[in-house]
Amino acid sequence: MEEHGGALMLRDGLLMLGFALGFVLLFRRLGLGATLGYLLAGVTIGPEVLGLVGGAEQKVAFAELGIVMLLFIVGLELNPARLWSMRKEIFVLGGAQVVACGLAISATILALSGFTTEAALAIGLPLALSSTAQVLPMLQSAGRLKTPFGERAFAILLFQDLSIIPLITIVSAMSRNPDDAGGPTGWMMALMTLAAIAGLIAAGRFLIRPLFRLIARLGEREMFVVSALFTVVASAAIMQMLGLSLALGAFIAGVMLADTPYRHELEAAVEPFRSILLGLFFLAVGMMLDLSAIAQRPLEVAGFAVLLIATKTALITLLGRAMKMTWRGAVALGLLLSQGGEFAFVLYTAAQNALLITDEAASVFGAVVTVSMATTPFLMKLTRGLRSDPEGDDKPAGVGERPAPRDLSASALVIGHGRFGQTVARTLGMAGLTVTLVDRDVERIDISGEFGTKVYFGDGVRLDLLRQAGAADAQLIMFCIDGDQIEPDYMAAVQEAFPQAAIYVRGYDRRSVMKLGRAPQRYVIREVHESAIRMALLGLDALGLSEADIDRAEESYRREDRTRLRRQIDTGELRAAHFRMADPDGSGRTPVA
Repeated sequence: MEEHGGALMLRDGLLMLGFALGFVLLFRRLGLGATLGYLLAGVTIGPEVLGLVGGAEQKVAFAELGIVMLLFIVGLELNPARLWSMRKEIFVLGGAQVVACGLAISATILALSGFTTEAALAIGLPLALSSTAQVLPMLQSAGRLKTPFGERAFAILLFQDLSIIPLITIVSAMSRNPDDAGGPTGWMMALMTLAAIAGLIAAGRFLIRPLFRLIARLGEREMFVVSALFTVVASAAIMQMLGLSLALGAFIAGVMLADTPYRHELEAAVEPFRSILLGLFFLAVGMMLDLSAIAQRPLEVAGFAVLLIATKTALITLLGRAMKMTWRGAVALGLLLSQGGEFAFVLYTAAQNALLITDEAASVFGAVVTVSMATTPFLMKLTRGLRSDPEGDDKPAGVGERPAPRDLSASALVIGHGRFGQTVARTLGMAGLTVTLVDRDVERIDISGEFGTKVYFGDGVRLDLLRQAGAADAQLIMFCIDGDQIEPDYMAAVQEAFPQAAIYVRGYDRRSVMKLGRAPQRYVIREVHESAIRMALLGLDALGLSEADIDRAEESYRREDRTRLRRQIDTGELRAAHFRMADPDGSGRTPVA
């Protein structure tokens, strides 16, 4: 029996991955985004079409970990100070959106259907929530999450996640199920939420941070991955045990770790799991789509989907204008958040258990949510020209043609914070650049912190960590790592991944310069080369040589050294052109190199 179950799981996994790969590649090629590809792949393999894979409900329950990990990563992007600076957008704009859209949609459903007031509220209020799992990846992939536009969209999404708790409370208060009579009151749930958040904050400061510091000392990346996943799952599990939002717990945990040196390493560790589980979530949502409900009542499903999109777009546009957004930016925000969200499925299940809505109503409006989610990529593609606003909310403040550094989006990324990297970083900082520092030495990171310098823990010769550290936005990437750790193939990969950045490398010795001679970095700086020349020139000056003689000696050395180095790079031999080291002036003496 266990072998049969294992074989079935393997077959389901193969089919889901295969169909997801095919559909996502196709829809990416068409410019429609990965989400729609996952949804249609799920519809195709689900029970309503080919019937190749079953158990969608169980898969959704597991894949919700993808949403949890997404909120954890978003929390890592927002340290408490930045979150506090967004409080107006979160509570004013986000609160107004949930209340206005929820009541307007509920009133529309009440007017157009035979539902009771309680049922209309149980159906309409969840439709005010948008799809965090769909919108945030769209903002991230477009590079818009850290713009004013992206911050407003995120503020609304964050308040929507916070509002899950009061919405569940409302459903419980309207319940017709006698078994719910002994459930916790709204005040009790609010107190439990505050206690859980306080507990997560305390755990992050006194337990999780020391744990990551210990693991960083050990240098085991596998343990970092395990501990990161443990942090995410544990924070979500605590919230679930209290009947609260899983995603909220993960988000709070992320915020508490956002200002630690381990932030980028944590992002790199969690990101692959987040991507896979989010894809699985949308696959499962597609599998759960009740096509028979749509076939029986197509006009009703399509009509409510259109009303949902139109109502949310109109109201969010008005709210955006009230927050002094440009009208193009406000329309873009409305369209981006016009769909129903994944948490509607959770709230509809609660409403069914509370005997507020029938299974048929839950299927119909679940189909409305899925259809609205499927329309978002099309709407964003079709309205691109309408929404384009070169001077609006989608641009961070800039200087000239280059975007100015904004919060954690670095202008320069310096890898290695030893004696060489410290000098480089301080010089760049004196010029007004925002510099992100990465090092893997925990003691050095702690000492730098004592002097007020923020250094992030991580291995700078990994592309995924560079990406999490902000390399995609950096104008300069400078490798100041001790020893001979940089390979030409890695430099080629860095240049291909981050073509906008000028790349500089510290060459540890002549052999490392030879190895990197044909790599695509802008320049290789030999560690002690310039300081040694400077010392020699000072010595010649002390002996009384004329300025012309000193300049001639320096130029002669530099010319001979460049010629020899080019020959060494071309041949790959350290002894190439070694005759240039011997008797360059015809004196018969061999100088020391």
